[in-house]
Amino acid sequence: MNDTFIISIVTFIYFFSALTYLTSFIFGTKQLDRAALVVTVVGGIIHTAAIIFRWIHSYRLGIGHAPLSNFYESLVFFSWAIIIVYLIMRKRYSNSLIGAVGMFFAFLPLAYASLSGKVIADIQPLIPALQSNWLISHVISSFLAYACFAISFGSSILYFLKLKSRATFQHILPDLDFFDDITYKMISIGFVLLTLGIITGAAWADCAWGRYWGWDPKETWSLITWLIYGSFLHARLAGGWRGVKMSVISIIGFMAVIFTYLGVNYILSGLHSYL
Repeated sequence: MNDTFIISIVTFIYFFSALTYLTSFIFGTKQLDRAALVVTVVGGIIHTAAIIFRWIHSYRLGIGHAPLSNFYESLVFFSWAIIIVYLIMRKRYSNSLIGAVGMFFAFLPLAYASLSGKVIADIQPLIPALQSNWLISHVISSFLAYACFAISFGSSILYFLKLKSRATFQHILPDLDFFDDITYKMISIGFVLLTLGIITGAAWADCAWGRYWGWDPKETWSLITWLIYGSFLHARLAGGWRGVKMSVISIIGFMAVIFTYLGVNYILSGLHSYL
């Protein structure tokens, strides 16, 4: 049994967890919510074990690096980061609908990694630019930020669903303030983590290429993403914006995240094309 097979199992676990959370929300069953949480935790433990197993296996192959260096590994770690963020935020926001959203977002990267023929899952040696101690800190902070932004995106979509839903669904959806608060808190944490990711990335770039910033497409789009979320926080704290405007900025920000992560790789070429 290898780590890719384990990850394929985790993919189905997260999908089942999302369905269980959704069922719990629809029928208002607390027992199902607790069952979904157990499934999520079990999936998270297996997911963590798969990452550790891959890390150990890379040393056995004589390659020896953290499993954060290629597209497949980044997808696996992105999903893991979403699970960690969700489990932490659940202590404050225990809601089955948020659980369904979190598990769905955790499922998507793994499903793409497992089913797409374009994703190479083999353990590969690090290219020279990746041979740096900054790799782990940069990737971890960046993907934890992306995970926070994914949750904020989901809560923003749910905000509009609540706003536009008919009276039949109004009573089962949480208040608008609930979604607005999640969006704000997740973006606040994500912004700090993204800032840390950009700083560690600049230090890494100086070690790898002898300059802190070179306007590479991924660097440029990371800055654009940072500015969008920075404008969100400025509008919230200085302008007192809430509700619809904040949800719109949150959605635009996550679109920038997706383009930074995926669009740059597939559409633009640059020094970060390996991720």
